[in-house]
Amino acid sequence: MKTRRFAIVLSTLAAVLVTVTNTFAQASNPRFGVWKLESTAPPPSSNVMTYEPYGDDGMRITVESTNARGQHSKWSYVTLFDGAFRPVMGQEGAETAVEIVNENTTRISNARGGRVYQVIINTLSEDGDTITNEYVRLDENGDIVRVNHAIYQRVG
Repeated sequence: MKTRRFAIVLSTLAAVLVTVTNTFAQASNPRFGVWKLESTAPPPSSNVMTYEPYGDDGMRITVESTNARGQHSKWSYVTLFDGAFRPVMGQEGAETAVEIVNENTTRISNARGGRVYQVIINTLSEDGDTITNEYVRLDENGDIVRVNHAIYQRVG
């Protein structure tokens, strides 16, 4: 009976430890959560990014979007913030690498066929409620051909 009670107490403590550890890990990166694009496009257009923990120090980013014609897409990637290219699930032949610039900013490089075609400067606001993306589109020579901006608000 004592052995069973000890096993139950030990199991309960392990579950509490896992919960506390996961909560701390999630709180350790202020980007974790759900973010919605500010847009004036009429429904059904939408773009939602979800940032969640991956492994010990990484992040999984999932993007779900619907265009004006109602076509839905979903893709995701993981990063360890080490600048290494990793595959993008849901976009054949695409790879993404993420580097930390400073505590509020990351640099995201998107590539296809080994060529970087876009660099995104992703900046988290001081209050942690807004992400601003600067999208820099590059041609085959690495020259800038277009720059766009987007603002995402935390919704979860």
